Amino acid sequence: MERLASFSNDPFDKPPCRGCSSYLTEPYVKCAECGPPPFLLCLQCFTRGFEYKKHQSDHTYEIMTSDFPVLDPNWTAQEEMSLLEAVMDCGFGNWQDVANQMCTKSKEECEKHYMKHFINNPLFASTLLNLKQAEEAQHNETAIPFHSADDPPRPTFDSLLSRDMAGYMPARADFVEEFDNYAEWDLRDIDFVEDDSDILHALKIAVVDIYHSRLKERQRRKKIIRDHGLINLRKFQILERRYPKEVQDLYETMRRFARILGPVEHDKFIESHALEFELRREIKRLQEYRAAGITNFCSARTYDHLKKSRDEERLKRTMLSEVLQYIQDSSACQQWLSRQADIDSGLTPTVPVPSTTGRRSAPPLNLTGLPGTEKLNEKEKELCQMVRLVPGAYLEYKAALVNECNKQGGLRLAQARALIKIDVNKTRKIYDFLIREGYITKA
Repeated sequence: MERLASFSNDPFDKPPCRGCSSYLTEPYVKCAECGPPPFLLCLQCFTRGFEYKKHQSDHTYEIMTSDFPVLDPNWTAQEEMSLLEAVMDCGFGNWQDVANQMCTKSKEECEKHYMKHFINNPLFASTLLNLKQAEEAQHNETAIPFHSADDPPRPTFDSLLSRDMAGYMPARADFVEEFDNYAEWDLRDIDFVEDDSDILHALKIAVVDIYHSRLKERQRRKKIIRDHGLINLRKFQILERRYPKEVQDLYETMRRFARILGPVEHDKFIESHALEFELRREIKRLQEYRAAGITNFCSARTYDHLKKSRDEERLKRTMLSEVLQYIQDSSACQQWLSRQADIDSGLTPTVPVPSTTGRRSAPPLNLTGLPGTEKLNEKEKELCQMVRLVPGAYLEYKAALVNECNKQGGLRLAQARALIKIDVNKTRKIYDFLIREGYITKA
């Protein structure tokens, strides 16, 4: 007879008998040759020799019961489990309720036995201490030697910052939508049945393995985000801006390799390249001093001051020439003033459109002796002269636009500009000329 702990007092927590499907009560019989899953029979079905599929009545068997002492000679294993379940249901300290649920022991017996064997037991205390020490050691091994973890911001739902944080919920330390969010759908209809064939069983196991691999990928991605501090995207961008523009571009390019290096190694890698950039810039500056014949830093400071003055003077002359150039054209002058306002406010200046009134236009192109001129008619020659486009290039652009128009059944100006990578004003003139002469049609 094998002594095993029974199931709980709730009959619905016990497996049914394979013979009569009734809920098992101790003692019951387990076949030692069939399984898994275990083949269990009640005593009535066992005595009448119940057989099912591979199970035969002459198989070896084990009698399952929990009527044996574990910690105390006066307490059976069934009573030990009933005590633990009663304490879990009623709460620690409510010994009268625990005794009422057990029905076999008094209030004093329940309290004394629980305190002696489950609270003050030195064996259990040392085991819990070892488990705690092992957990602390594991925590120390897996700790991330990175920046201190700040509390992430808590933006309102569906705000811009919430979208930047990919729907991260700081209070739950999780995301609104997981990576591969619908991976669980493949498992919702899977049910392991004893009558499944070997192939079907293997297929179901493979689906579960695939789901496990998806869960591992989710955890891997979360670990990368947590280790590198990618939750607070705004703070991460502020840290990037402390580098020069060239190092920022490198940071953006090398970000995909952060998952391989780890947080500390990745930061060291970026810092080393930032240092290399500073050293190269300093070496270039020293080479400039050497080329200018400077041999000491005192002269270098004077050289930098004079160079800055020369650059400012050159900029003033450039600004004056622009003013003189556009002074007769009100629209061009207005564009120049807007450009200077952008420069003063720190914005990227817009390039002013050259004015035709304040600047002398270029003379027509001379087509004499240029290859392909004989293939042009008089209007095409006039176009090439005014646009200053060589005949060979014009013929290539014309063929490309005509072929695209035949394919699409029409051609828009934006499509023509996408095909011809030249000045947009020249493209418009060629496009209008071909439309006017009937070579292509407007879409």
